[in-house]
Amino acid sequence: MFWEDDDKPQEYQLPEDVIDLVFNIQCRELAVDHAHALGEALSAAAPVLKDDRRCAVHSIHLAGSQNGWERPDPKLGQKLILSRRTKLTIRTPSELRDSLERTLNGTTLDIGGDSLTIGKAKVKKLSTQTTIFARHVVLEAGEEDDENRFLMRIARDLEQRGIPIKKALCGITQAIGTSEGPLLTRSIMLADLSVQDSVRLQEQGIGEHGLIGCSIFIPHKGIDAVKKAKDE
Repeated sequence: MFWEDDDKPQEYQLPEDVIDLVFNIQCRELAVDHAHALGEALSAAAPVLKDDRRCAVHSIHLAGSQNGWERPDPKLGQKLILSRRTKLTIRTPSELRDSLERTLNGTTLDIGGDSLTIGKAKVKKLSTQTTIFARHVVLEAGEEDDENRFLMRIARDLEQRGIPIKKALCGITQAIGTSEGPLLTRSIMLADLSVQDSVRLQEQGIGEHGLIGCSIFIPHKGIDAVKKAKDE
C-alpha cells in the first residue's frame, strides 16, 4: 500500500457567486441619510434587484480625512459633498451582472432631489479577510436599549447557519429614514471567522433591508483597536 498525506493546507478558492459591482457616478451632493431614497430609485430603475435577497446597495459613505473633516449635520441642512472618486457599489449575484450593467449604465436617478448619473462598473470580488463589519443591522423590539439582547440574537442566527462567533462587537443605535418612519439599526463587527464563514456572511448578509444599506458585511482591518477605544 502507498499512502501519502498532504500536510500543506489547500488554498481557498474564493467563489464568485456573489460580487460587488462598483459603478462610477456623477453626483455633486447627497443627503446624509440617503439610503432609502437611493434604494428606491435603483429598484425602480432595475427591478431585478428585488428578485434576489442577496442583492444589496451599499450606502454612499465618505470616510473622514486627516484634515479636520467632519461628517455633515443633516439637522443643519448640510449634505455629503461627493468627489469624482466616489463610487456606487451594489452587491449582487454574479448572474445579474450583465443585466444590471446594461440597465444602469447612463441612467440618471433622482435621489431625494439630487441628481446621480451612473457610469461604467468594475467587478470587485468579496474579501477573504476574517474580520468583517456591517454598518447597519436592523434591530428587533427591545434591542435598541439592550446591546446584549442584540448580540445574543445575532449569535443564534449564525449558529443556525453553522457559523460560530468568537469575537463580536456592536456599535451605537442609528436610524435610517424611510417612508414609514425611522428604521433603527446597529453596527456589528465579527472577528476570527474562518475565511469560508466570512465569505458566506458577505454573500448572505444578516437581516433584511439590504437595498437600503442594511445587512451588508464589508472587510475591516481588525477588532482589537476598536475594542480598546470602546473600553477606554
